[in-house]
Amino acid sequence: MRLSYLLPLMLVSAAATADVTGSRDLEMLPRFPGSEIVSFKEQTDQERLYPQGTIRRISGRLRYEREVLVEGQLTAITYELPRTHSATEVFTEMREALQDQDAHILYWCEGRECGSSSLWANSVFGNSTLYGSDDQQAYALLRLAEPNQDNLIALYSITRGNRRAYLHAELLAANQPLAQVLPTPATLSRQLKSAGELSLPTLDAPQDDWVELLARSLNLDSTLRVSLSGAQAEAWREALIEQRVRAARLEIGESTGDGLRIDVLR
Repeated sequence: MRLSYLLPLMLVSAAATADVTGSRDLEMLPRFPGSEIVSFKEQTDQERLYPQGTIRRISGRLRYEREVLVEGQLTAITYELPRTHSATEVFTEMREALQDQDAHILYWCEGRECGSSSLWANSVFGNSTLYGSDDQQAYALLRLAEPNQDNLIALYSITRGNRRAYLHAELLAANQPLAQVLPTPATLSRQLKSAGELSLPTLDAPQDDWVELLARSLNLDSTLRVSLSGAQAEAWREALIEQRVRAARLEIGESTGDGLRIDVLR
């Protein structure tokens, strides 16, 4: 009698932990072990506005520093994460997995720096499940490498008040070629400090927009010293000095290699 009583409960439990019907993972984003898909949708000709800055509501309107507006095929997936791993841990692993495929980070924030979690959940992603603590959130917007350079991936992780953790991933395949989208200075600074290096293989001779961007990024922390490597490293150093980065903070590394590489000096 005891076994016949437990069996239905086991079946119900198994069904409750299954992925939602018709869902699937993104090809370029391997599933974190033990996570389950709790929400999935695919839409054609969907318009998405992805913030590149802290999100706030002022006078009834959403405000952020910059944005990327894209229309195309949308695939949106929400995973509930295993209780044995934090949302931040999973977010970091997924972000790094995309970067290992040469995806470019356009924006990256964590915690209260991102703004209000309720706005991310309801106004950006339209998914109330993603509402949680402002301290326990992270967001990254990435552009895939060639030949998929017109595809964006948004990652958002959150821990709710009941301690359940979620990772939301969106793939937006644009209908039209994307124009150049530069990362923010704070994003480059975070990336440089996190990895200890910044590789920009497509940058050869200094370009005005990138010189200004890198100078603003480096000047966010005036104590940071770096080395510049690449065939045009000396030219980049001079250009950055002209943009008021102190010369003592910039050393020349290797004079070979594609593009520009920046390494933090310990």
